[in-house]
Amino acid sequence: MKSHSIARRLIATVLLVELISALCVTGLAWIYERHSHFRSFDILLRGRADSLLGSIQDAEDPDDNVMLSRGDLDLPAEDIYEVRDEKGRLLGRSPNWTGASAQTLATRNDDYFTLKVNGRYYRSLLLHGLRIVDPDDKGGGVPRHVVILYGSPTRHVWHAVFEAVRFYAVASLVLMAVTGVVMAWLLNRSMAPLRELAAEAGGISVNAWQFHPPERAVATKELAPLVAALETTLQRLERSFSQQRRFISDAAHELKTGVAVVKSSLQLLGMKQRSTAEYQAGLERCEADCGRMEEIVAKMLTLARVESSVETRLSHVSTTEDVAALMRRTVEQFDSMAALRGVTVTVIATNSLFAAISSDECALLFSNLLLNALQHSPRDTQVSVSAEQKERFAEVQISDQGDGIDPAALPHVFERFYRGDPSRNRNTGGTGLGLSICKAIVDAAGGEIEIRSTLNVGTTVMLHLPLAL
Repeated sequence: MKSHSIARRLIATVLLVELISALCVTGLAWIYERHSHFRSFDILLRGRADSLLGSIQDAEDPDDNVMLSRGDLDLPAEDIYEVRDEKGRLLGRSPNWTGASAQTLATRNDDYFTLKVNGRYYRSLLLHGLRIVDPDDKGGGVPRHVVILYGSPTRHVWHAVFEAVRFYAVASLVLMAVTGVVMAWLLNRSMAPLRELAAEAGGISVNAWQFHPPERAVATKELAPLVAALETTLQRLERSFSQQRRFISDAAHELKTGVAVVKSSLQLLGMKQRSTAEYQAGLERCEADCGRMEEIVAKMLTLARVESSVETRLSHVSTTEDVAALMRRTVEQFDSMAALRGVTVTVIATNSLFAAISSDECALLFSNLLLNALQHSPRDTQVSVSAEQKERFAEVQISDQGDGIDPAALPHVFERFYRGDPSRNRNTGGTGLGLSICKAIVDAAGGEIEIRSTLNVGTTVMLHLPLAL
């Protein structure tokens, strides 16, 4: 998979947004500048047209005609104009006027439009004006209507519009460039705690679990959850690796001891001629030791199988089991053993409790716990078993009246091959894996297992198994 940079994507996204904003601002600036410049230009054209209207005077002839007096006119030489009276008679025009006459355009209302004269574009105004001749005469003078066509080139107006829009465009591009540089610098500086955290995490190995997150990473609000997750994950991994190492070491020790015993027994038988009874006794010892090694290997495989299915079982439980009914059947299977050891087993489980656990694993769980309780219960004592519903869990308790477990050993009873307490003593025939298997089964079912014990009083194992929905 091709790698990509979050910083570059973020910078590109921001610059793209700025570019779109700059185009929008430039477009709006174009509309605004064009409107404002041409509005001002139209006012200027109107003023110049009005000055032409003011220059129309009485011609002092018998027909009371009017004339255009150019003495007071001060108009740009590049402008064009034409003035006609109401009869269409030409009163005056600019020297550079070669376009259509005002008489031709007289049907238009007062309006602004564009004319092209000699290859140049002019903003033009057609003005229908009224001029009073001899206003001092009796009756207020004679009104004369005139038509004025006035135009001015728009080249300098468009130039002003383009200059204004270019300023906005250049300013936007400069702002984008500055933003890109500043963002690159800020992101590079802001990513420094993440790089420090990655460098610290990169130094972790199987033989070096020390993880000291940088202070800047811890103080960064966005990185704090990642730091906490890394610390928690590394602690779990370290604990898991330690357990695996200890498990391999203990398993190798257990198997090595068994192999050494079998080997020594065989060597002892071969050192001299033996009787048939001696050979038979030696082979029986070898068979017993091989059986014990076989039990260890079987339980190790069971433990590996249960632990490998924890994640799958937690995400999808496909089987359920009546915990109360299975507990009663397990107790019945151990009736003969309880009778031989002189231990009374009582069961309190009246209602059905369907838990999210398979029958095989549940039977193995109860068998291990009940066998453990019976093996460490003195004669004429009692083992009590109860199962009841507590909220959304099936709570199972198995209590004995044995010697109890040393408080110092209690936190380690679920560790594989741990033998710090009586429940894992070789004299009972145990392998040191029973409680580890129980813990793995309960964890796979999403439940909890707890052991409470008091020396010379007894031990109670409490199970909380989630009920099937």
